Amino acid sequence: MSGPEHFDVLIVGAGISGIGGAHHLREQRPDTSFVICESKDTFGGTWVTHRYPGIRSDSDLYTFGYRFKPWTGAPIATADEILRYMGEVIDENDLDRHIRYGHTISSAVWSTEARRWTITATGPVGQPVVLTAGFLWMCQGYYRHSEGYTPDWPGMDRFQGRIVHPQTWPDDLDYAGKKVICIGSGATAATLVPAMADEVDHITMLQRSPTFFITGRNANELADTLRELDVPEEWTHEIVRRKILKDQEALTAAARDHPDFVRDELLKAIRDVLGDDYDVDTHFNPRYRPWQQRLAFVPDADLFEGIRAGKASVVTDEIATFTEAGIALKSGETLEADIIITATGFALNVLGDIEFTIDGDPLDFASTVTYLGAMFTGVPNLVWVFGYFRASWTLRADLLADLVCRLLDEMDSRGATMVVPRLRPEEADMPLRPWVEPDDFNPGYLTRSMHLMPRQGDHQPWIHTQDYWIDKDLLPAVDLGDGTLVFD
Repeated sequence: MSGPEHFDVLIVGAGISGIGGAHHLREQRPDTSFVICESKDTFGGTWVTHRYPGIRSDSDLYTFGYRFKPWTGAPIATADEILRYMGEVIDENDLDRHIRYGHTISSAVWSTEARRWTITATGPVGQPVVLTAGFLWMCQGYYRHSEGYTPDWPGMDRFQGRIVHPQTWPDDLDYAGKKVICIGSGATAATLVPAMADEVDHITMLQRSPTFFITGRNANELADTLRELDVPEEWTHEIVRRKILKDQEALTAAARDHPDFVRDELLKAIRDVLGDDYDVDTHFNPRYRPWQQRLAFVPDADLFEGIRAGKASVVTDEIATFTEAGIALKSGETLEADIIITATGFALNVLGDIEFTIDGDPLDFASTVTYLGAMFTGVPNLVWVFGYFRASWTLRADLLADLVCRLLDEMDSRGATMVVPRLRPEEADMPLRPWVEPDDFNPGYLTRSMHLMPRQGDHQPWIHTQDYWIDKDLLPAVDLGDGTLVFD
């Protein structure tokens, strides 16, 4: 009787990272056998999970798109446009035959004796599926797709209308002519509010504290000029991509070195739309410095245009309790609503909520130390793709794909079937820091779950930089043979 189906590499997730990783694997290692396990019935990840009105990227597609496939549309794209782009990558690279849809992984068991991972999953019709792989490439993202984060506010059970989280948007939600409250102040709220404003009676963005927003046209003048000059799309994509990355680097540095100046410029752009009479300081001037949390892009200032037109409003206050007809605030004000949307963030998950076991011992992920923010001490033959907060996720997915392929090449050249990061004896007392420094970046979904995450050290390669401008030079040049990685 034959054993489980075996692959050289098993990729978890057919989202932006998994599809990109499969392309790089086919291009750089065409003889490597691989499979992609995807829990949904289609590809797309985030862009399938989130189906709320107006769903769009909050990064430009020249950097959120893959480096190997030119983006030809507007910089900020809808979910449908992104899914169409990903579908083209799948078709152009013959990837569909490698994807197992409807495969929800429950456990991953490593055996040093067998030099392989055994993966147990539930298949599309509920049947158990067992696969084995020499290497695991975790491309499942960082949040739980089945549910978002919603605080437990007093009185929620009293509300007579509907309470909806954007991550589980119901197909039958009729909001035409209704009073809507959208709780939250991040990119999701900034997308939902203008998208719904024309159809509802009124929509209120209720926030406990403001978020920094940056406005601009949903167009790229350099790209438009290059296309007018009939520059090939491959060149246009790369030139525009480099220009955007250079501009982002300058903005990040300015936010770090001159935060008051950046704050003033961001608020000035909002005042230019809303006018001097609008209380910008109360509703759009955060307590934290620019880029300490994600800077959300508002294309064509549509959120602020909706406010100026009176179709939408912003209330900055705290919730005292839900009522039968809406929300009572701590200030004493009440807001009426037929529908309340809780755009309150993600529920972070660790390694896809998969139960990991290594040689019979359950993996305590929080006790590991990260190698380059991608591998983990004591965890063999595994890379987790965790993208950037201040730049597009796909930038790091592309860089880590190169690292995985180099690592597999190194294993082949050594005749090794196992690789695992280990601290050297002299590093046993190395000071350890959180996965992400809270003083540097502190969104709620991270601070709520940081205790579940690995630690980082105080020197390379044990640092999770979260900095594309460091990684773009560091990762391609990292010495895989410096003794940090143990090959066997």
